[in-house]
Amino acid sequence: MRTALEARHLTKQYPGVLAVDDVSFAVPEGSCFGLLGPNGAGKTTTVEIIEGVATATSGEIYYFGELAGSRFRQEIGIQFQNTALQDFLSVRETLQMFQNLYNRRANLDRIIEDCSLGELLQRDNRKLSGGQRQRLLLAVALVNRPKLIFLDEPTTGLDPQARRNFWELIQRILADGATVILTTHYMDEAQVLCDEIAIMDVGKIILQGAPDTLLQERYQGLIIELPIADLSGDLAAIEHRVIDNLGVVEIVSDDIAASLKELSSHVTGLNRIKIRQPTLEDLFLDLTGHSLRA
Repeated sequence: MRTALEARHLTKQYPGVLAVDDVSFAVPEGSCFGLLGPNGAGKTTTVEIIEGVATATSGEIYYFGELAGSRFRQEIGIQFQNTALQDFLSVRETLQMFQNLYNRRANLDRIIEDCSLGELLQRDNRKLSGGQRQRLLLAVALVNRPKLIFLDEPTTGLDPQARRNFWELIQRILADGATVILTTHYMDEAQVLCDEIAIMDVGKIILQGAPDTLLQERYQGLIIELPIADLSGDLAAIEHRVIDNLGVVEIVSDDIAASLKELSSHVTGLNRIKIRQPTLEDLFLDLTGHSLRA
């Protein structure tokens, strides 16, 4: 499998702040690569450097083995987190306007069908709902038939149904052979869509790999979860105990029956006990912390 994109030793220095600190990674063609991290981790700056929106202090970007240049700019699509669309233009006029900026052009009718925009073509941009607007912005990112697509928190603010519909759109894009680089704060989104993730913190990549592989390496067993208010007595003997800032006790156990037996003398009620698989959100919080970032 060819490497679609490679970032080599990217660094971004602002006065008094090293926002990106020697970041390197490679993205195979046809895959979805997720760049994750808390606020201020450096992921947005990293992506902006790759897209050409920001200039690196040092480092290089390679696109299919060549230094990223004019070919890269013609063959990528970008869905920014916030994009100002032209007022008083219809959805169709917006798509046509953006497509005219490129030498490469996709089949506009297929994009309209894939992004479910057929009933919205005559609607003014100002009258689109959040989900409709995000589908239009994705369509705009596809008008040049891109080989590599950047999606910057594409489902922020969408309701659960709209988010899942958007996931299906992204999966269809991947099935057609495109490569996707995704930034998101939704760990379930990354777990569903990404073949590989890199978690950033304080400007560095602190962990990278396939989501399922990383979870298997980190957690041996299931997680027992219950409110701390339902517990009593001395809990010092219970190993792997985590109390998060929402007052929930989480215990990683490779022997659920033994752990439940151990807990039985400390639990005032069983109605609120949950047993679940570890998730990417567990891994993310364990690595980056539970406290709020500014």
